[in-house]
This record gives sequence, structure tokens and C-alpha cells, in this order.
Amino acid sequence: MRKQAVIAAALLSLYALGANAEVKEAAPDHLLIQDSRTIHAPSDKLYAALTDVAKWWNREHTYSGDATHLSLKAEAGGCFCERWGNQSVVHGRVIWAAPGHLLRLDAALGPLQSLAVQGVMTFTLKPAPEGTALQLEYRVNGSSVSGLDKIAPMANGMLMEQLQRLQSYAETGKVAPAKP
Repeated sequence: MRKQAVIAAALLSLYALGANAEVKEAAPDHLLIQDSRTIHAPSDKLYAALTDVAKWWNREHTYSGDATHLSLKAEAGGCFCERWGNQSVVHGRVIWAAPGHLLRLDAALGPLQSLAVQGVMTFTLKPAPEGTALQLEYRVNGSSVSGLDKIAPMANGMLMEQLQRLQSYAETGKVAPAKP
């Protein structure tokens, strides 16, 4: 009985976490993903966690298979990069950094790079009674042959997983291990 209650509570919490996550718009030439959640940490701590991407990003969403190869230099022109061996990848470029308030990246993540699309990801942090209100907006535009409407659900799932990992890291200093 107790095991069923724990499972039910876990499922409800996962549902609640995803309740704000949404593909707001999706068409062949554009997509818009938005999420808002309260992080139980002050905005300066959340911002520091956000920029410490190697600690919370899922290794499954890297080219090297190792998130410790990631870095994010949180200043205009700064790189959200992955470097390993003699290889490197730019995942995004910082276009606006306001510590504790806002981080905006020019970022066509993962398979979007090869589609030659333009992506802008904005993290907005605002004080909230129980910590910090974090709002994510990821807007991607391309040509009508980009098929972004088909990619939107997968992009949303990946981003919501990353946000959950960020939330865990900012609140506890730990992230649950990635699924094998």
C-alpha cells in the first residue's frame, strides 16, 4: 500500500512539474516552447547553478557523452560550448547576461544546428515568495521545410528534462543520475 502511495505521489509530482511546460506554437517554420516554475533558491544561487551547466545537463544530450565537457561563459559573446579531445561544439552564444535576472542565448540546440535555423533561448529569473520564478522561452525559426512542428515535442521533452535537472541542482546541489 505504501509503495503504491509513493508511486502515485511521484507520478503526480511529475505531472505537476510538466503542467507549465508547453509547446505554445509549432509549425513547419517555427516553434515556441515555454515553461515557468518556482525554484526554491534565491535568484543569485539559481543563476550560478544555471551557468554551471556541466553539473546538471544530461550527458545524453551532449556530443561527447560527457556533460563535464560543457561550459557556459555568462557574458555577451560567451560560449555555451562542449570541448573534448580535439573536437568542440558551440551549443549557443550568450547574447544577454544579467546575473540573477536574465540569460539569453542564440542557440540552435542539437539536431537543430544542421537545419540552419535560428533559436533564441531566454531564462528569466524573478523573485518569488518561495524562491525564484524561472521562466524559459525557446523560440526557433527556420524555413517551411525545416519541419519544426515535428521536432517540437522532442525539443520540449529534452528541455523539460534539463529544467528538472537544473531545478534539482539549484535546490539541493545534486542531480538524479541520468537514465542509462
